[in-house]
Amino acid sequence: MSRSRRDFLRSMTAGALALGAGQYLHLPGVAAAPLARRDPKFREWGSEAIKTARRLGCSYCDIRFTRNRNQAVVVRNGQLGSGGFQSYGGFGGGDGAIVETYGFGVRVLHGGVWGFASSPIVTPDEITRVVGRAADVAKASAVAKKFDVTLAPVPAYDDVWQTPIERDPFEVPLEEKIAMLAEVSLALKKNPGVLFGSAQAGFKHEWKFLATSEGSFIEQDLRYATCRCSATARHQGQVKTRTYSPSSASRGYEFVVNARLADHAERVAAEAVEHAMAKPVGSGLKDLVLLPSHLQLTIHEIIAHPTELDRVVGYEANYAGTSFITLKDVGRLKYGSPLFNVVADRTYPGAMATVGYDDDGVKSQKWQIVKDGILVGLQTNRETAHYMGETESRGCTFANHWRNFPFLRMPNVQLEPGPPGSPTLEQMIGSVKDGVLVDGTGSFSIDQQRYNGQFGGDAFWEIRNGKVTRMVTDFTYNAITTDFWANLEAVGPPEAWEHHGMDGDAKGQPVQSNWPSHGSSPCLVRRVMVGTAFA
Repeated sequence: MSRSRRDFLRSMTAGALALGAGQYLHLPGVAAAPLARRDPKFREWGSEAIKTARRLGCSYCDIRFTRNRNQAVVVRNGQLGSGGFQSYGGFGGGDGAIVETYGFGVRVLHGGVWGFASSPIVTPDEITRVVGRAADVAKASAVAKKFDVTLAPVPAYDDVWQTPIERDPFEVPLEEKIAMLAEVSLALKKNPGVLFGSAQAGFKHEWKFLATSEGSFIEQDLRYATCRCSATARHQGQVKTRTYSPSSASRGYEFVVNARLADHAERVAAEAVEHAMAKPVGSGLKDLVLLPSHLQLTIHEIIAHPTELDRVVGYEANYAGTSFITLKDVGRLKYGSPLFNVVADRTYPGAMATVGYDDDGVKSQKWQIVKDGILVGLQTNRETAHYMGETESRGCTFANHWRNFPFLRMPNVQLEPGPPGSPTLEQMIGSVKDGVLVDGTGSFSIDQQRYNGQFGGDAFWEIRNGKVTRMVTDFTYNAITTDFWANLEAVGPPEAWEHHGMDGDAKGQPVQSNWPSHGSSPCLVRRVMVGTAFA
């Protein structure tokens, strides 16, 4: 085993992957950046919009003012780049330019049917016009109505909520960001086998003010940060890239600084070269040791998506697919082994889908999705809660832009750790005779019901007789959802649990991108069919 591989496993065992398991499990306290006092005009304009909607016969109305700022910085081989920022989450083009947009959207219910309209012109006259347009949309849509929209009740809130940050990324000079990332990219290039070394960072700032006809006035100031570094190597015509990503978080610039990308450059470069020289592991049934950096993808695709209630009842069938789950499965379906416990959580500090309130004005909460291997809950919002026979929303409504209609989006979905004393990463590896250790995310393919999937990763190592031997390449595994989780034999202890944020999750028409997080400890899954990667 190479020295870099020994160091990597040592860091796994110590819980030091990404920012360190301790920081994911117990995020350090940070001082909240001061939020400007609420501008009274938004309350006034919101109230007038609601009065207008009532005069037009609407039974419900909300108006959401939103300002978005995005920035991405990509440095490749020491030079500022553009494009190539590996994210569809909309952080930006990579050249450091700040993209800003501001506007509002109005939702109304008229005759039991939704109407929506939006505009970038934020004036009293335009608000009145757009409310009327939303009402007209609802009236026109009523010709195709099959049932009236039913909204679960929600208390009225008058509140301000903000992401706690230490340093506003948009106040940090671009030169400082470029210099930090350039240092990382050049450190990657020190390895003579590396063709390209790149380092990236991205930042989002979303301010929103929601006013509803049920009496809520909610202001939120949300922040997001992401970063990663990558090394690309070539050996005898085989080109491979190794990426280190401390993930994404709802934090400020301190998240990128604390990631200490430069400290990982030597290892990442060495593993890129090793990956380019690697051979496939071969096909067949093997045991898998899956790291949290990889499990975020598997959790996302075959736990988080199929438990979205709008998929279960068929709302997403024409774009993102439905779900293998039915309403009758709740409380009955054996989703996995008794070690399999999953929660949905919009309150976890630093997670990407953590907010104070959703875009229905529902206060954030935490609830169980799978308990001891049995499906016990789903993700709901005000519009879908009644399908579960529930009278309260789980707070899963979200829109990523003022121009877009809010609809059901996943919260943070977390696989809970095993109890204290659960097998460590080294113990899991030691119990495997023929298997693969999988790190990071990569390619995937999944059917429309999220039941039959194929997953890759960023890096893979063969495990033989309890030891990690060599890096392998072009690796994927098949996962029939319930069979896969039924073979879950070990979940790491609480001190090995890590949070991993995603900077993109596409859904809807027109498409919107959500930003959830998925946490877990390392897991051991037995007897999984593996093979070579698909194109």
